[in-house]
Amino acid sequence: MRIDILTVVPELLESPLSYSIVGRARKKGLVEINVHNIRKYGLGPRATVDDYSYGGDAGMVMMIEPVEKMIEELKAEREYDEVIYMSPDGDVLDQGISNELSLKENIIILCGHYKGIDHRIREHLVTREISVGDYVVSGGEIPAALLADSIVRLIPGVLNDETSALSDSFQDGLLSPPVYTRPADYKGWKVPDVLLSGNPKLIREWQDEQALERTRKLRPDLLRKD
Repeated sequence: MRIDILTVVPELLESPLSYSIVGRARKKGLVEINVHNIRKYGLGPRATVDDYSYGGDAGMVMMIEPVEKMIEELKAEREYDEVIYMSPDGDVLDQGISNELSLKENIIILCGHYKGIDHRIREHLVTREISVGDYVVSGGEIPAALLADSIVRLIPGVLNDETSALSDSFQDGLLSPPVYTRPADYKGWKVPDVLLSGNPKLIREWQDEQALERTRKLRPDLLRKD
């Protein structure tokens, strides 16, 4: 899988994409992630990528020309399944979207910055918009890193135990059950006896019950989804 991320602040993506699970996946060659600086196609001696908005609203807007040129450069080399724009008014990211995107071969993720991007980019170049929630952050870089992480960990071979991803929260529409490790008794705080029983059937039943109960208590909205 290949992920190309377009940004005006590539430095923000260096650490999240270089360590832990994503970093190891890149080193193994299971995913190729390339971060591109849109200023490569910036205009004039200062490589300008933003300008004032028509209509006089406050805030600068990312210009169409640098973004369009970078996307066309990438498209000239390969076909892309999606050109994704991280946007507060896109589809809210959930596990289903991550699962779907993990099956793609090539995707572009465009990070907005400043007041946003020229709307013509969204109309003519972007194929999908994704949000990470109903709040505003300074740019699309952190949301893009979050999206990439949620996709990469689902690629076969990335996790040492591939069944681990299947038991994550939201994979079955529920929160995960509680998890514990050694010691079994710490200051009188004990691990539930069923987890020490060695009985896979009882353990699975307990986990299912706990997942449902936690979801009912903490995220009842998940149970109301169709």
